[in-house]
Amino acid sequence: MQAHSSGLPWRFLDPAQVALPRFAPVRQRFVDDTLPDLRAAVAAAFQSVAGRHRIGPGQRIAVTAGSRGIFRIAEITRHVVDELTALGAQPFIVPAMGSHGGATVAGQLEVLRGYGITEEAMGCPIHATMEAVSLGVTEAGYEVFCDRYAYESDGIVLLNRVKPHSILVGDLGSGLLKILAIGLGKQVGADAIHSKGLQEHFLPAARLAARKAPVVLGMALVENSYDRTARIEAVLPEDLEAADLRLLNLSKTYLPNIPFEPLDVLIVRQMGKDISGAGMDPNVVGMHRRIGGNPQREIRRIVALDLTEGSHGNAIGVGMADLITDRLRDKIDHEAMTINALTSDFLWGIKVPLSLPTDREALALALRPFSPEGARAVLIRDTAHLDTLWVSEGLLEEVRAQDTLEVLGEPRALAFDEGGSLVLDQ
Repeated sequence: MQAHSSGLPWRFLDPAQVALPRFAPVRQRFVDDTLPDLRAAVAAAFQSVAGRHRIGPGQRIAVTAGSRGIFRIAEITRHVVDELTALGAQPFIVPAMGSHGGATVAGQLEVLRGYGITEEAMGCPIHATMEAVSLGVTEAGYEVFCDRYAYESDGIVLLNRVKPHSILVGDLGSGLLKILAIGLGKQVGADAIHSKGLQEHFLPAARLAARKAPVVLGMALVENSYDRTARIEAVLPEDLEAADLRLLNLSKTYLPNIPFEPLDVLIVRQMGKDISGAGMDPNVVGMHRRIGGNPQREIRRIVALDLTEGSHGNAIGVGMADLITDRLRDKIDHEAMTINALTSDFLWGIKVPLSLPTDREALALALRPFSPEGARAVLIRDTAHLDTLWVSEGLLEEVRAQDTLEVLGEPRALAFDEGGSLVLDQ
């Protein structure tokens, strides 16, 4: 029997014999309230708390920098640094990303460098360490930690985006308290709380950290459905929890999604740590793929084709896919991914799925059970950018019935280059 390069016999998968659906580009329309001037927005945020914050001349102020792919984060961070400098403070930046970057100083600096956050670009020092200071023990009996440089500063400015999280559900999400309790906790702190159960123990840890760490200000960002900054808000330390809750509810109104249910196949062109903490946003693909329980979305098969450069090899969440390509598999840094999985208690998220040599073969295997005319399939760039979708012909009637969707072109066959990689002209 002739063997396929992936180890699958040709009788099970001959891509040339699998007819794929035709796909049409579709625009999903959202409200676009992107802030036109980020410098002005940061300045206005600082002005809103003028006379009430505790930032003064000569103070060494630590500004947090996380590992998420926040829109124009280097620019926003530089504006925050400039505002602090204008107040007479001496700002510096600290990586606040738990175990990300392989839980090493060099790795975390590389993550920041990938976002354009360098000492030269920021105009201030970056002090990176994996050392953490104990802030105390919660009633449940686990320690809460804080980055040593941040703890020893005269004040911490928590800079982070507020949005739904890949584990925290309900009234909890990612935001100012998250970067305080988890990001600044470094690997030891993130591991301590994840091992106990993040959902149950997050708030006690965050409240303890808010009491013990020298936080002087929060700078909360909210992004709209186009993944661009819609709000920048300065938050005083006593208002951190209330602001996180209020801005999380706002963020949920922006949360984009795939407007079809069920789906036979979801094709994700790229996954990555800078897209979502889980590689693919569980709020889009189904939270059950991240934390278990009853399925929230009916997606029979998920195909992930590539890993973003900004992931630096950390493909955590790849286990939520059903099929991947060899290209994605070969980019995995197993050490960085494993450290993150152990810290976040997401071991099932690093199980590597069946890998196919090319995009063409991965799609052929995923779509093999479904007729080209009737397949319910959607192709997306990633789970954070859902304004443009490629929709199979079998879904176009549903597209035309939704006012928020617009067909941009006629359905056509997917194109692949000589190496079998998907080529899209829009």
